[in-house]
Amino acid sequence: MNNNYEFYEKPLDTARLLEGKIVNVRRDTVELINGKTAFREVVEHPGGVVILAVDDKRRAYMVRQYRYPICKELLEVPAGKLERGEAPLDGAIRELKEETGLTAGKLIYFGGTYPSPGFCDEQLHIYLALELSQGEACPDEDEFLRVEAIDLDELAEMALRGELPDGKTINAIFMAREYLRKNQA
Repeated sequence: MNNNYEFYEKPLDTARLLEGKIVNVRRDTVELINGKTAFREVVEHPGGVVILAVDDKRRAYMVRQYRYPICKELLEVPAGKLERGEAPLDGAIRELKEETGLTAGKLIYFGGTYPSPGFCDEQLHIYLALELSQGEACPDEDEFLRVEAIDLDELAEMALRGELPDGKTINAIFMAREYLRKNQA
């Protein structure tokens, strides 16, 4: 671990609290920069991919699904967790095909983002998918969703009105819209 930062917390001890199917949880004891100790609860997650697929008519392919932790149905970009050791690009190709049936002739990588770095190490890798071809979707057996094609500018307006509460979706929409504004006439 690099401790050349002005702010740094030195790990002293770790207690494993949960080893789950998707996440693990640990409680670390850390030494703060003032010499005192504190506890940090950390959710370990293998990371994930976020793919906003946009066709030549600037329609974005979204998925509507129920999210149990918040007890709501959400409209989101296609996304999914990475398998342990899976490259983000491979995960993006797999998740886009599974959830929408789409394959992309071109994938543009926008980088990674940490949705909740205060307690979770999950990193989401964001992609824009272009030059789309339609095939058959094959969602996981416990995954129920509906694909919807919505104008990219309308999605941005929905986000600004607070109608899209999912952070990864908002990030992907505005990153993709700005990229397309700058790179396509």
